[in-house]
Amino acid sequence: MIALVDMNAFFASIEQLDRPQWQNKPVCVTNGRTGTCIITASYEARARGIKTGMRLREARGLVPDLIQAPSRPYRYAQVSSSIMSALESITPEVEIFSVDEAFLDLTGCQSLYDCSVEEIGRRIKACVFEVSGLLCSAGISGDKTTAKWAAKKQKPDGLTIVHPYKARETLSGVLVTDLCGVGSGIGRYLAQYGVHRCGDMQKVPISVLGKRFGNLGKRIWLMAQGMDPEPLHKEVGVPQSIGHGKVIPPDTRDKTILRTYLLHMCEKVAARLRRYDFDAQLFSIGVNTPRGWVSKKLKTTTPTSDGDLIMALADFFLNVYWDEGERSHGVHQVHVGALDPRPRHGQGELFSEEDVKKEKLLATIDQVNHRYGEFALCKAPLLNRSEMPNVISPAWRPVGPRNTLES
Repeated sequence: MIALVDMNAFFASIEQLDRPQWQNKPVCVTNGRTGTCIITASYEARARGIKTGMRLREARGLVPDLIQAPSRPYRYAQVSSSIMSALESITPEVEIFSVDEAFLDLTGCQSLYDCSVEEIGRRIKACVFEVSGLLCSAGISGDKTTAKWAAKKQKPDGLTIVHPYKARETLSGVLVTDLCGVGSGIGRYLAQYGVHRCGDMQKVPISVLGKRFGNLGKRIWLMAQGMDPEPLHKEVGVPQSIGHGKVIPPDTRDKTILRTYLLHMCEKVAARLRRYDFDAQLFSIGVNTPRGWVSKKLKTTTPTSDGDLIMALADFFLNVYWDEGERSHGVHQVHVGALDPRPRHGQGELFSEEDVKKEKLLATIDQVNHRYGEFALCKAPLLNRSEMPNVISPAWRPVGPRNTLES
């Protein structure tokens, strides 16, 4: 028995909760007061045509009385952490899937509750409401994929139960691309075999998908038939990458301004590496233009968590790759990522006295910023950094290296 808890318009709902005067009114959340793109919207706004990703100007044309709420990521993370902790009172088997979603494995708890599936679902929803004051939707089935699909069926404030023996039949008419993890690329591949809906999957041998996509392909074949074998993952492993990005004023061409934004991201990546005792040697530096991303993978001489060394790569990127004909295209987003984070193994005997001094300096800076807030102590150019608040990445978790909001 697997349940998926899905919060309803999570960020917007928190804004309405904290400001009762906004209840039952169209609210949208943007990245800061100057943000021009809608991150999410309340159900009142959605009912009037407002969608995630819509430009604020366009949205106001549709809904003149739309209320703009600058995002407050730390508040959202606080509420999410409280919810995830409370869900462990239902079952200790909880997988935090995102900031507003969690899987619960209730298989071993059914006899303890001694009640119907519907009652267990109501207890889950009541638990969330009690700790947060927010409504959620829940889906319950025998596997993760079907439970996640079910949770979307009755939003907001819904409870959908798909008994495992009915899962294949229930999913048969569902588009395969409606299943979590089946993107448009996989969808196009399946369409070549006449597979558009889950019920069509039986036309194709599991070996065909296995040969093309490996274990993921085999899992998708089973997912479409209500038999997703994927277990819950409670533990958060070592991250495959650690990165930070920032939306910047559209059509930015000034290299000095661009460098400030990249410096901001380099320092954030470096601080996060140090916080969890990681180093990295391979980094991705990128800028997003109307023509798409321009990015390069660059290496430092040795593994590092020093923002100065990462910024040296960013300067190289700007001077070599950005100046090669791309500078005429304005930038609207930057990103810096450590692609091979690895646990540190101590300083070693070859560290010079200067290296040791730098280590101590960085440790002191981290201590100050941890106590007084991110970038309370920073390089002078970062005084001109973006006022846009931090964002919660899809991989955010309350604890560990995927917590992108800790200072």
